[in-house]
Amino acid sequence: MPLDAVCLHSVVQELEPQIVNHRIEKIQQPARDEVILVLRGKRLLLHAGANQPRIHLTGFLRDNPSQPPMFCMLLRKYIGGGRITALEQTPLERVVTLHIEAMDELGERSSYRLILECMGRHSNLILVGQDGRIIECMRRVDFEMSQQRQVLPGLYYELPPQQKKLSPFDVEEETFCRLLKNCDGQKKLDGWILDTFTAISPLVAREIVYRAYHRTDVSAAEEKGQLWYAFSAWQKACQEGRPCMLKKEGRPSDYSYFSIQQYGTWMEETVYESFSQMLDDFYEGREQAERVRQKGQDLMKTATNARDRVRRKMALQEKEYARTKEREQWRICGELITANLYRMERGASRLQAENYYEENCPMMDIRLDPRLSPQENAAKYFKQYHKAKTAEKVLSEQLENGSKELAYLESVVQELQQAEAEQDFNDIRAELTDGGYIRSHNKKHSGFQRTSQPREFRSTAGLRILVGRNNRQNDRLTAKLAGPRDIWLHTQKIHGSHVILCTDGIEPDETSIFEAAVLAAYFSQGRESSKVAVDYTPARYVKKPSGAKPGMVIYTTYQTVYVAPDGELVKRLSVK
Repeated sequence: MPLDAVCLHSVVQELEPQIVNHRIEKIQQPARDEVILVLRGKRLLLHAGANQPRIHLTGFLRDNPSQPPMFCMLLRKYIGGGRITALEQTPLERVVTLHIEAMDELGERSSYRLILECMGRHSNLILVGQDGRIIECMRRVDFEMSQQRQVLPGLYYELPPQQKKLSPFDVEEETFCRLLKNCDGQKKLDGWILDTFTAISPLVAREIVYRAYHRTDVSAAEEKGQLWYAFSAWQKACQEGRPCMLKKEGRPSDYSYFSIQQYGTWMEETVYESFSQMLDDFYEGREQAERVRQKGQDLMKTATNARDRVRRKMALQEKEYARTKEREQWRICGELITANLYRMERGASRLQAENYYEENCPMMDIRLDPRLSPQENAAKYFKQYHKAKTAEKVLSEQLENGSKELAYLESVVQELQQAEAEQDFNDIRAELTDGGYIRSHNKKHSGFQRTSQPREFRSTAGLRILVGRNNRQNDRLTAKLAGPRDIWLHTQKIHGSHVILCTDGIEPDETSIFEAAVLAAYFSQGRESSKVAVDYTPARYVKKPSGAKPGMVIYTTYQTVYVAPDGELVKRLSVK
């Protein structure tokens, strides 16, 4: 459900006592569509993306570019260090305004408005001065883009045009029934609600109809006066917003500000303590998938193309390798020609000779090149034999190397699918550049340049668990950071991150090993499986072969445990 005006009202009511009169200590813009205002002990997220516009307090840390975008720098100039004096929502509109008081360039107090418009693909974040003029906006809208309303620096700010619909909170029973009576009998009731009243989402409209008739596909002709009672009950429920998330098979599917019953047992409902916590949890997985799609798109294309190219190359090599097994036949032909030189004439195209390499010496028909002498025909067959013998050795080495390269590229694809931060993509980009898969332009890649750190977790018993984010970090974890008595874990026969259970020289408990194995299964290709085999062994038994690709190791003297990936356990053990 998009953040409709009623749900947004509940969010604003929750945020107001938490952020008003707080000073803006930092301003960050980790992505093109989102800005974070760092307050004392709080992080206020303002997201103006087309698919997920919203405002709430967030607990998830996001990576920030070393060079902040221009819009972020402008916000720092005008409202950095300012104080939030008020938070308000335009009635029944998806527009939220932060009133901010800050010092201007002359050291005098000035008032600013930071306006978030949560309106789907028209979402925007706009900074307005005390004279009512727009200072800057996240998305500029000129006359060519919209003839109704332009959003440009220097113009006076105007609210988005309002829909010609009624307020659902001002309507009374008599007016409601009269409007419904004039409705086309074939029209569905949820569609009529959406067309008549503002600030109601399709999910809520269907829920009101369901509460009245225990089904959602009800037409106006079937209405028997029950809809008003469900509608008035919804009006009362809006006064006390309750954050509810709907999950399907454990995954977030939708959310609302009151209980949703229309899905029955198809979806599980979870009630949250706050709207901020609910929105944070709901959008976490979606944001990661979006980051992978946007920031990792070119890397994913490079890795998958390289992987597919290696697969095609290996398929051709396997065919050539199979043909080299026929070389014995060429050697026999050469031997039989040599043995029958005394009865051969130049210019012959065939030779019928007894094959004394087989039992009962059957006759064998050998093709000859009439342009060559008998000795040259024999030499030709021997040459083919030796060429195939050499090719077999070369092709076996190439297939072995190709198999290693294919495994490496599949591990890179898996890492890209589970990348979480901008730095993860930069590390993988650097790794592919060093491996020759991406052309180097001898330019330092812009963006996030700090040293990448592995994911860190803490077991129930308090033991530290480190999980590699990419192949080069896996090498560093296993070869340099892990102590000889630390436990190394990895999924069996499928690609995944290297996991190190730091034991500090003591014998680890079984629960810590199990939890580390769950992490290894979760950060692997087996994340969606119900049972994953995970090998574990002391780190001293893990070695990296000379010249091996990043992340490739061999190990001995290991044990195996079977676990199910558990996202909730991963969250609980995570060290933020």
